[in-house]
Amino acid sequence: MTEKMTHFGNQTIPEHEKEKKVREVFDSVASRYDLMNDLMSLGVHRLWKRFVASETGLRPGQSAIDVAGGTADISILMADRVGEKGNVVVYDINHEMLKVGHEKCIDKGYLKNIRFVQGNGEEIAFEDNSFHCATVGFGIRNVTHLDRAFSEMTRVVKPGGKVICLEFSHPTNALFKKLYDLYSFSFIPNVGEMITGNRSAYEYLPESIRKFPPQEELKKIMEDSGLWRVKYHNLFNGIAAVHIGVKV
Repeated sequence: MTEKMTHFGNQTIPEHEKEKKVREVFDSVASRYDLMNDLMSLGVHRLWKRFVASETGLRPGQSAIDVAGGTADISILMADRVGEKGNVVVYDINHEMLKVGHEKCIDKGYLKNIRFVQGNGEEIAFEDNSFHCATVGFGIRNVTHLDRAFSEMTRVVKPGGKVICLEFSHPTNALFKKLYDLYSFSFIPNVGEMITGNRSAYEYLPESIRKFPPQEELKKIMEDSGLWRVKYHNLFNGIAAVHIGVKV
């Protein structure tokens, strides 16, 4: 039986190899991950994450899960919304990323309502209808099966709750796209090598973005996972997009 293949950036690899390769990438950059995000986006990613948190509709005492939540940026914003009586789970397959997020939450005093769980986003280790909201920010590109990941996030959200995805996407303007490509394939790898010592990790980043489904296709994947009223907001001319769906 022929093994199914998948993309790892521009490489085509057997599906079973992707998880290991993704883990190696994030193991190598975890300690500098937040710094690189700030440098690559000039801090704008923080505004995008605040927008995600504002769209959750979370209220005091409620619960949320941040899949591929790693360094806990979105989780901290959601923790502010649910308060001490609520709870947020940072759920990530990568131990090193969780370690960075945990240390950040210690420094900021957020361990009262944030906890960290290591696990695969395609097999979330929580019961059905456990959370009022599920988010994933800049992590869904790295799973092997998008449909499984969204189905799992939908499964663990309560009826009426939201699944929200923030991800790099596809610019809507042709000229802007050319400039973005130049920036992505030249500037980002050079800065990534200088800051993290791992050029290949930041060559993988723009390659994986280009392989990611465009906005309408991702909307369809989310609808097929059982979400309805799926909509999306393009950010900065489509460099990123926030997709939002509601569980029936």
